[in-house]
Amino acid sequence: MTEERGRKLNRTDQINTKWRHLGSPGLGVRPPPLRTLEDFILCCPRYALPNVRDADRWNNRVINNLLYYQSNYLLCAGACVLCAGVVRPLQLALGVVVVSVCFLGFLLAVENRAAVRRTRRNHPALCVLGLLCVCCLLLAALGSAAVFILAVATPVLLTLVHASVRLRSLKNKMENKLESIGLKRTPMGLLLEALGQEQEAGS
Repeated sequence: MTEERGRKLNRTDQINTKWRHLGSPGLGVRPPPLRTLEDFILCCPRYALPNVRDADRWNNRVINNLLYYQSNYLLCAGACVLCAGVVRPLQLALGVVVVSVCFLGFLLAVENRAAVRRTRRNHPALCVLGLLCVCCLLLAALGSAAVFILAVATPVLLTLVHASVRLRSLKNKMENKLESIGLKRTPMGLLLEALGQEQEAGS
């Protein structure tokens, strides 16, 4: 009886280990396919201003759209970065370094400061805005603010505006549910985890 119970426990442990393995952030991370123009921007009936009085619902819409359209957002951001790189390649490289250092500093603060963790959890938009402001101030001091605004701030702001006003489709909800239960891992999902918003996806 004891041996049989032990075998059952072992099987349970194996199943749990398999599910944790599937949900591991470092395994099988890949962006979703590009969405069609019809799905992304051309279908006019699927636009609506968010209800600013319902912050939770607004936040949920933004997060799920960020996950679903992330490849399209990345392509648009890449075009902005390319334009900035052609005009000011050295300043763009400096901007990448500054943004990376600021983001890593933010992650370290989250790990070591409970107050920062609470702020990240309860006010993710404020954290993003704060990071953008810090980066802009640092780059302004280094003479690279214009490149930062073109290559980073503008794509981020346009992405957040689109994610706020674009209504979700059934396919959007289904695909994000796969990410929320750990069957899919995407770059945006990992970024949202860093901002403490991973549990909102798929809801």
